[in-house]
Amino acid sequence: MITASRSFKNKVSLSLRYFLMTSIALIVLLPFLWMISTALKPLEQVFIFPPKWIPNPIMWNNFRDVLTSFPFFLYLKNTSIITLLSIFGHLLSCSLVAFGFSRINFPGRDILFLLMISTMIIPWEALMISQYILFKLLGWVDTFAPLVVPRFFGNAFLIFLLRQFFLTIPIELDEATKIDGGGYLTIYSKVVLPLVKPALIMVSIFSFTWYWNDFMGPLIYLNSSEKITLSLGLRLLTGHLVVTGWNLMMAASLMVTIPCVILFIVAQKYFIESIVLTGLKG
Repeated sequence: MITASRSFKNKVSLSLRYFLMTSIALIVLLPFLWMISTALKPLEQVFIFPPKWIPNPIMWNNFRDVLTSFPFFLYLKNTSIITLLSIFGHLLSCSLVAFGFSRINFPGRDILFLLMISTMIIPWEALMISQYILFKLLGWVDTFAPLVVPRFFGNAFLIFLLRQFFLTIPIELDEATKIDGGGYLTIYSKVVLPLVKPALIMVSIFSFTWYWNDFMGPLIYLNSSEKITLSLGLRLLTGHLVVTGWNLMMAASLMVTIPCVILFIVAQKYFIESIVLTGLKG
């Protein structure tokens, strides 16, 4: 009797948990679902009350109209170039620095690591003017360089995550490689990197979402219309809403958002694994 009562309580508790998680998920997804609905609506159905969630008719032509309203593929190419180079820069620089902090014992290592971590408290807005002056003196304004080159100098947050992950790898592997004649670069490239693929995928996901959706950086440094990114293109499209309409704005936003959603769905297993394993060792 007691066992049956406990089983019933466990089922009720589990049902309540699933109900709560489903409710929270629906609340979080509500803006995204509304964006999809609006992207497929005729203009006259966008602001009707009560809201109409299922468009009738479904306007697939909205996506075609977006592609003809502004040079979407040019902005896509610019955004892809900046994002891919930024991902490569973070993977290279952050993994090298994290390897040094986690596997090489040198004087002042812990102090340098704390100094690096402390840079996370400095807001980007505090550095914005000085960085702009520096890049202007270098002649990099209105080029992709200010948006790409700094990524090859590391990111404190990503270095911290990778270091924590590197610390979970047994140090005996390094010693075995040294016995076989391998140096630190061999340990880095042949031993450590193959074992931290989830962490590298996590860095790629973070970098992709940061720079694919970056608005302030391109707004400050890019002036030419042929160098505009998707985020700036959406802002320009907003200025023509009298002509285009909010349904086209939502269609364009959906097209920009879909790559981030697909990336997370494909790589969510590695993302969750890396987040779990990052805090195992300090």
